[in-house]
Amino acid sequence: MTHPHQDSAANVASAVAESVQYQGRKASRQGSEQRRQAILDAAMRIIVREGVRAVRHRAVAAEAEVPLSATTYYFKDINDLITDTFTLFVERSAADMAAFWDGTEGLLLEKVGALNGSVESRRRLADDIAALAVEYVRQQLVTRPEHLLAERAFQQEALLNPRLHDLVRSHRQILQQGVTHFFQVLGSQQPEQDAKVLTGIIERMEYQGLIDGVEHLDCGDMLAILKRYMYLVLGL
Repeated sequence: MTHPHQDSAANVASAVAESVQYQGRKASRQGSEQRRQAILDAAMRIIVREGVRAVRHRAVAAEAEVPLSATTYYFKDINDLITDTFTLFVERSAADMAAFWDGTEGLLLEKVGALNGSVESRRRLADDIAALAVEYVRQQLVTRPEHLLAERAFQQEALLNPRLHDLVRSHRQILQQGVTHFFQVLGSQQPEQDAKVLTGIIERMEYQGLIDGVEHLDCGDMLAILKRYMYLVLGL
């Protein structure tokens, strides 16, 4: 059986992926589309490694191993190249988040279904959710540090570039929508606010993990913070 909130989370991610608008020249053939994406991937690697200001046509062409004329063909200026690089980032983030909820929502719903009204069952649920959140952060830092660095670069560049504001809002919607529906299932009176707080806590933990290094990640402290928050949400 498909749950309504699962459909909604997936639909939001799909809608965001379909709604993003690229600024550069469209590719006319599959081969040229692959080259365009290779250029955007190269620009993202430079952003992660050296920062947005290091993105230049010549540097991106060298990173992508394509002629300089290829980058200037698809992107008439650096602003279009930077904007489309982050557009691709948001599009892929939507797909990644849809896949994450596909693999996680069933487990979370099963745990919610085990609630029997007792304090002990709510405490077990809070502990389980906190542990899942800690493991999510740890996995992001271990397996996807480049994605987290790109996300920070995207947010920083948006402060200086109004063209990215709509993309930032779409990206935030991807991150929060699934969590909002989860809090609705929990029976939260303020699911949107609870989702914003939880995603804010997780983003701060990811940032701290990038600064300190995953080898210094304090999972015990993270677990205590997330338990504290979930206990408050569940009235414990």
